[in-house]
Amino acid sequence: MNPNQKINYHTILGKLIDDWKKNEIRPKILVHSCCAPCSTYVLEFLTQYADVTVLFANNNIHPRAEYEKRALVQKEFIDKFNKKTGNNVGFIEEEYKPADFYRAVKGLENEKEGGKRCTICFQMRLDIVAKKAQKLGFDYFGSALTLSPHKNSQLINTLGLEIQEIFDVKYLPADFKKNNGYKRSVDMCAEYDIYRQCYCGCVFAALDQGIDLNEYK
Repeated sequence: MNPNQKINYHTILGKLIDDWKKNEIRPKILVHSCCAPCSTYVLEFLTQYADVTVLFANNNIHPRAEYEKRALVQKEFIDKFNKKTGNNVGFIEEEYKPADFYRAVKGLENEKEGGKRCTICFQMRLDIVAKKAQKLGFDYFGSALTLSPHKNSQLINTLGLEIQEIFDVKYLPADFKKNNGYKRSVDMCAEYDIYRQCYCGCVFAALDQGIDLNEYK
């Protein structure tokens, strides 16, 4: 392929799903989610074809009160979604270790949003979900991060495929914002009355966007 050519990961996922249906396979997928809004359409879409569990693992989120609120809202949404749709989406919350995030991005504090600091953050969280998926015997690990139009889906998928080579579990390629996925997520947030945060999560992103965390809290 031309190195500058973008890969359509939504098409790749579609072909993968066709293969599942052809072989009458319903895989088990562990999906990393950074917040309830990002998981909305992802769950609506994937539960048609697979058994899905959400892993909430986000050491980057600051402050702790914000982390706890997003974790609670994520669990509440999954409970409501299961009750409304008849699905049985699971929920796992990893231990909150913000010091791990700060060690990983040391020296990159002044990077702009979307730069090297974000790459490290994506990599850290994908690594966590891959380890957990392998440990618990899932068929695939993936992330809901590609739902956001503000996240680099090409980078996230590249990182996921690289991490796949380290663990005995497959990465789920996807670009969930495609096929009006992001628009549907906004509609579902209104439908389920979901809290939508105004910054990505880390203190550096909040400061970069000029958010007063004391006032926000």
